Amino acid sequence: MQFSLNEYLEELRPLINVDCGTYTTDGIEVVAAQFEAKFQALPGWTVKRIDCGKAGVGLEIRNQPEAAHIDVMLIGHMDTVFPVGTAAQRPMSTDGEKAYGPGVSDMKSGLLNIVYAMRHLDPAVLDNLSVCICMNPDEETGSLDSVDWIQSVAKHAKHVLVAEAARADGGLVKARKGMARYKITFNGVAAHAGNDPENGRSAITEMAHWILAINAMTNFESGTTLNVGIVSGGDGANIVPDHAEAIVDVRFWSNDEYDDVDTKLNGLASAPFTADVHVTLEREAYKPSMMPNAQTEGLMQLVEAAASELAIDINWKAVGGGSDANNTAILGVPTLDGLGPIGAGFHSDQEYLLLASIEPRIRLLMRVIEKLA
Repeated sequence: MQFSLNEYLEELRPLINVDCGTYTTDGIEVVAAQFEAKFQALPGWTVKRIDCGKAGVGLEIRNQPEAAHIDVMLIGHMDTVFPVGTAAQRPMSTDGEKAYGPGVSDMKSGLLNIVYAMRHLDPAVLDNLSVCICMNPDEETGSLDSVDWIQSVAKHAKHVLVAEAARADGGLVKARKGMARYKITFNGVAAHAGNDPENGRSAITEMAHWILAINAMTNFESGTTLNVGIVSGGDGANIVPDHAEAIVDVRFWSNDEYDDVDTKLNGLASAPFTADVHVTLEREAYKPSMMPNAQTEGLMQLVEAAASELAIDINWKAVGGGSDANNTAILGVPTLDGLGPIGAGFHSDQEYLLLASIEPRIRLLMRVIEKLA
């Protein structure tokens, strides 16, 4: 592979300088169209557009679309977390060591690394492998509108590689916590706090009971944590509040422990603490935990061997944030993450891509695929 950093950055720039936060479907379409064109320019690849509902378009890219199985599935997301206007406020820029901009490492460079790997792999390698690349538009909000599609493809895959950014120290990801987010709505009965408070039913009092019960479900030793992160309610200090709302974040290593938490929350909703208060529990997001199995450990050894051959230092991380790797690992498919170039500062204006890591991580991805062939 003859690699030109300048050419890579010029190809990356139009992927960064577009607002494509989740549900910003016009921007997602701009990004999808660019990747569609890149693969249509390569011989032997087919691109299928996937309707992901309100999230917009996804891409399913295959070199052997008629194959019943998939040897290597690669996954990346086209959306970012940033609001409309961010691309104009801070378009892609570079200094001697890093590139900056919204989504530069999370994860437009990971997607572009996949393109470079496919461009430069020996055709004989691709002839021996059924490869499928899925690019979805809504990972940053939990892949709610793409998870069924992603999992339907992953069920046919032997290995899954996710090209999210490598950690700042070069680490790859072998495990990710699961996550869930709930919106809890409390509806009580309003009353004047001075004249007839006994006729009111306080939604905020009910919410307070819930907060204590939720906090008691946290188990720091096992890593199951619940956080009531946002609360709201009431209309005035002199009114018994008839409405309140809480947003709860749940993180976990054990899927069984999460199932217990979910059962307890639904039990609380069916039997409120306060009479005549109605509680609605809505799960807004969910990803199971990603834990390595024996096959995954074999895939890790293969990656380690590839990195050693290329003199690339890697290590393995277990991290708290989720990705699409969670959704494939739960199926039992060997899944590894962090196969993109090195970056950090995700979800902030400090996000960066380490320039020196781009070419080595393309070569690492290629070597891993060659070994799988």
